[in-house]
Amino acid sequence: MKVNFKLIPMMIIILTTVLLGGCGQEVAAPGSGEKEPVSLTVSAAGSLTDAIKEVINQYENENQGVNITLNLGSSGSLQQQIEQGAPVDVFISAAAEQMNALQDKGLILPETRVDVLENSVVLVVPGDSTIDGFDALLSGEVKQVGMGEPESVPAGRYGKEVLTHLGLWDKLQSKLVFAKDVRQVLNWVQTKNVDAGIVYLTDAKLFNDVKVVAAAPADSHSPVVYPAAVVKATKQTDAAKAFVNYLTSDKALEIFEKYGFSRAVN
Repeated sequence: MKVNFKLIPMMIIILTTVLLGGCGQEVAAPGSGEKEPVSLTVSAAGSLTDAIKEVINQYENENQGVNITLNLGSSGSLQQQIEQGAPVDVFISAAAEQMNALQDKGLILPETRVDVLENSVVLVVPGDSTIDGFDALLSGEVKQVGMGEPESVPAGRYGKEVLTHLGLWDKLQSKLVFAKDVRQVLNWVQTKNVDAGIVYLTDAKLFNDVKVVAAAPADSHSPVVYPAAVVKATKQTDAAKAFVNYLTSDKALEIFEKYGFSRAVN
């Protein structure tokens, strides 16, 4: 029997295709332009919770194949995680301080850093409270005032700046109780475990039975700015950059503004 060797290469190709098809594998055609699925981890300040979830959902819908895992926490905790080598692609902080620390250590790509949002600091009380402002915190009616831990929670640092500016920080030391994040402060206020709390306006708007009674004077604290940047250790640099760029797009900012944030001035 004679074998036609000219047919062997074609037979091999056919056999390979059949075998691959039988194994359920998909082979992308050369030049098909199909993109590989991309997974990103975004670490974001807890005060962004509801807004950033909606932004991510919209981004994934517009960019099929991109899957984003959201890691929420206080900016200080997230900073430490990145310093310890946590696999993070994008960091969104609630203050410049934590981003500055990472940049000084060479842990972010500085050319990707951008200020995305701004927020306001306010005093909140339970819905039926008669407390009407910061000075009222000195009254005997107020036993405890909740705020974020100033060393690790940006809202706490802003709160300390406000109370110091108003001459209340030293006078309120015995009344202050510190939380791990803004949401915990609001839970305390809502359940009346504290008589008042210092939080961001955007978070206050999301809680029932909590009312805003005063806004911190604009000159009483550092600007509440939310910077974002790509983490240097990312293995998805292009995808991470694309997401950071999206955060300042009109589509994303419309969502943030819906939750009470304002656009940062760069």
